[in-house]
Amino acid sequence: MPTTKTYKTPFLVLALSLIAFFFLNISLGSVHIPPKDIFNSLIGGVLENKSWQYIIHDYRLPKAITAIIVGSGLGISGLLMQTLFRNPLAGPFVLGITSGASLGVALVIMGTSAIGGVFASMLISKWSFVLAASLGSFLVLLTVLIVSSRVRDTMAILIIGLMFGSITAAVVSVLSYFSSAEELQQYIFWGFGSLGNLQWDELKIFVAIYCIGIVFSIASIKALNTLLLGENYAKSLGLDIKRSRLIIIISTSLLAGTITAFAGPIAFIGLAIPHITRQVFHTSNHKVLLPAVFLFGAIIMLVCDSIAQLPNTDYTLPINAITSLIGAPVVVWLLVRKKKMVF
Repeated sequence: MPTTKTYKTPFLVLALSLIAFFFLNISLGSVHIPPKDIFNSLIGGVLENKSWQYIIHDYRLPKAITAIIVGSGLGISGLLMQTLFRNPLAGPFVLGITSGASLGVALVIMGTSAIGGVFASMLISKWSFVLAASLGSFLVLLTVLIVSSRVRDTMAILIIGLMFGSITAAVVSVLSYFSSAEELQQYIFWGFGSLGNLQWDELKIFVAIYCIGIVFSIASIKALNTLLLGENYAKSLGLDIKRSRLIIIISTSLLAGTITAFAGPIAFIGLAIPHITRQVFHTSNHKVLLPAVFLFGAIIMLVCDSIAQLPNTDYTLPINAITSLIGAPVVVWLLVRKKKMVF
């Protein structure tokens, strides 16, 4: 297995690209702001144009940070799931984590109408979305793991995850049928995905939960590398399979569930970013893959968000649509060109 020293140049290129696309993302928007003023504002300077200062600090900067968190978090959660199940089709969306999070949010938005009154309106907030989405994603994944513990075939585990996703979708459909037009509209717009709805206070909570998920993922690197050899061999090496699974579950549910709550169900990223990273780095060592997936996910999400903004216009496309339209063809092209999936 190649050493990490071999990858210094690719990591340097990715890090510089992340900085460049971060600045580009902040530079684009319906209001043109000179790059000199943007740079001056980012290093702590005060702009004479107060509206530009507000746009940069209270909208564009939080949105760019959110894009980095969403892209890297979903990419890492997809990597964890693909390694845990040793299946290239595994991911937060395929195994029902995102569906569970969506169900939790749907229960908050469309299920509280049955309660009525002031109490229902109190339940609908950013914090209730975070709790509901995180709990929903964790419960769905935990249920999949409990059921899959009785099944040895990885394809059967994948099908079980898809079935749980179908169940949650059915419950959402029933809730939608009995919901008002306003509740349906709120849930649909949440489902489009958005990176620009977070204020600094909300972003602090988002970053805190994200960092906890990242810490758990870093703590599972050794276990992930061992699991690639197979569970039986991993047990013979002294790996505590149950403990390792629990750490991976906690990390994935925190990352995917919280991201879905704050930004909506973002497609493609969790499934595709790990594959793109493997095609570039040609390694299965998670000491290399984890930071590489972080950088790739952040960069691609910044690019997608920049495209979704439709620069110099007042329109913003759903980020969920952009990630799928751009990302899926890229993955297909990479796999066809390589003719072999590195996993």
